[in-house]
Amino acid sequence: MKADKAIATYRRMRAQPLWRLLASTTGPTVIGLLQSHLYEGERSLPASIFHERIARDLEELRAQGEDFPQTAQAYVASWLADGYLERRFPAGASEEEYELSTAAVEAIRFVSGLAQPHSAATESRLTLVIEALARLAEDTDTDKFRRIDRLMAEQARIDKEIDAIQKGQMRVLPHTTALERTREIITLADDLAGDFRRVRDQFDQLNRDLRERIMDNDGNRGDVLDSLFAGIDLISESDAGRTFSAFWRLLTDPEQAATLDQALDSVMSREFVGQLDAKERRFLLRLTRTLLEQGGMVHEVLQTFARSLKHFVQSREYLEQRRLNHLLKDAQRAALSLKDEVRATETLQYTLELTSSRLRSLSQWVLHDPSLQALPGQMAEGDAPPIDLESVSELVAQSEIDFRTLKANVLAVLEQRSQASIADVLEQFPAAQGLGSVVGLLALGSRHGFKADHSETVGWVGGDDERRSARIPKIFFLRERADELV
Repeated sequence: MKADKAIATYRRMRAQPLWRLLASTTGPTVIGLLQSHLYEGERSLPASIFHERIARDLEELRAQGEDFPQTAQAYVASWLADGYLERRFPAGASEEEYELSTAAVEAIRFVSGLAQPHSAATESRLTLVIEALARLAEDTDTDKFRRIDRLMAEQARIDKEIDAIQKGQMRVLPHTTALERTREIITLADDLAGDFRRVRDQFDQLNRDLRERIMDNDGNRGDVLDSLFAGIDLISESDAGRTFSAFWRLLTDPEQAATLDQALDSVMSREFVGQLDAKERRFLLRLTRTLLEQGGMVHEVLQTFARSLKHFVQSREYLEQRRLNHLLKDAQRAALSLKDEVRATETLQYTLELTSSRLRSLSQWVLHDPSLQALPGQMAEGDAPPIDLESVSELVAQSEIDFRTLKANVLAVLEQRSQASIADVLEQFPAAQGLGSVVGLLALGSRHGFKADHSETVGWVGGDDERRSARIPKIFFLRERADELV
């Protein structure tokens, strides 16, 4: 690339939100706030909650001597105008929601990579490149004899490896190499989840382009109109639409989903996983759900754009939009024809009556909330909060629980009765580790017990000598399955 072309490209990129955010004097503060609220935790927040959290952070920064004179709403509006945030109004929601723009996500990823640099070259990355190239060479080879020879060689290698394992010569990856590969997988999966935002932006741009083509078409029936009246989803049939549809089918395929879940369960049971930090373990535990949530969001956007574009055409709404577009162009042509006859400084003998109405955005309206005027009532004791099995698996991955003692307690109870729930076990053997014992029994029950359709309440004493309770799924340990606990 020639220098002048590269300079022109970079000047154009310099005006885009990603570069402006990184070059801004307040960039570190903006990136830190957006990362903590819309990247590491939730990916979208209602406007009221987001404003409240930003206001709380700004108060803490002001207490530390930082200069932030404006309100949280003003800063959020500025970030929205600069392209760091996106504002959406989901169907059925009571208020608008904020989420990061693609530019802000890329900026956070870039800065996080600088704070925690990736290894320059690792064995796992080189292995991925070699395996991908070898697979590409095999899948594009049209010579059937070479492909058969490679398959025969692979079969011989597999037979040799099976024979070695049967003789007790099994090769297992060292912990350092396994950790390296695990972190490489986390990096790739995180990048994959971030790609969904770019795909959604492509659909958004495609939707605008198609509407623009409809508006600019002066004929009675253009190609876009003919396709839409024929019932063709132009967005779904685009390159981005076909690519995402193929990926979505792969992600929602039951066999592929089962393979992914089984592999994740196997990896999470390995000893080396304990050396990952809590954030990495949490990412692995939520990997399938994250991919499905991000993919489902893009899939819903794809379907919504296709339906809205069809409605735009079939309801003849585009005719009114086209009429307004023609009126604006006529006004522009009339202004251009008069530019040489009327000077910009000449006084026109025309009086323009301005409206006296005060124009405000609907988002600035504050609805009346009768509960704000209600008299404070007496605080009632709430029910015990529930504990679900999904949160249990995350707690187990981050804690050290004495499973040996818990198994012995369950076996001792099963010697006296044919079945026992977690509450029955805790009645005879109180929770020595507090909540940790309850979590451990839930983990054992999810693997070796039988889950009933109702729940039960269990109690324990915490480290502060305060008694607490929670509702948990009712899980029974059975005597006939006691050997699984040995």
